[in-house]
Amino acid sequence: VLVGLSSILVIAFLMGRRYRKLQVTQEVNLTHLHVTEVESKSLERPKLFWINIALILLSVTVLISGFVPAHLVFMIAFTVAISINYPRVKEQGKRINAHSEAALLMAGILFSAGCFTGILKGTGMLSAMSSAAVSYVPLWVGNHLAVMTGLLSMPASLLFDPDSFYFGILPLLGETATHFDGNAVEVGRAALLGQMTTGFPVSPLTGSTYLLVGLAGVDLGDHQRKTIPYAFLITLVMLVVAILVGTIPF
Repeated sequence: VLVGLSSILVIAFLMGRRYRKLQVTQEVNLTHLHVTEVESKSLERPKLFWINIALILLSVTVLISGFVPAHLVFMIAFTVAISINYPRVKEQGKRINAHSEAALLMAGILFSAGCFTGILKGTGMLSAMSSAAVSYVPLWVGNHLAVMTGLLSMPASLLFDPDSFYFGILPLLGETATHFDGNAVEVGRAALLGQMTTGFPVSPLTGSTYLLVGLAGVDLGDHQRKTIPYAFLITLVMLVVAILVGTIPF
């Protein structure tokens, strides 16, 4: 994990340096910029900083406790926050309208993603894909099944959502590994290297992926083309380190 995080920071640093070297000329409307800054400062509430922090910590605590449904916690926290920070009804309306477009867009995208994954699960297509994928594992893989799982776990995120992968494919892979005198735990470790570390941000079967591209304002296809090479590189780095430290046998 530490090596993977370090690798991501190194890549981010190199990309930042490359971006700074680009000779980009951009005309900035100083008047518009000044107006935007003034408007932004008028929305700040420095005197309510610690009250907002306390509200956030309280909300997170209640969420973790599980005593109250998550949607109810967010609704109550939002109501309290906007009432404290912007007591006037007109100010509240402006703040809601400023974020309503993005909120409605995300809601529509998440509903669509839920329908997509729900149809795949409900019809049994994902289960069939899982069984078919495991049935094609060649006999020569043998004790290298953990390494193969580490290599394929990231690309597999494009075909399977996390639940289907971990509850459908992974148990079959673990059982297959035991037939080759392998260890199912090692296969599970290898699966974590790509599926839920570098794979889920590019998976079309994960709702958070659509949330990510929606907030960033980019197309899903462009995001995948740019992100997958770096994500797979990080997976390979973590896999090599895992092999070197002995948590995954080669």
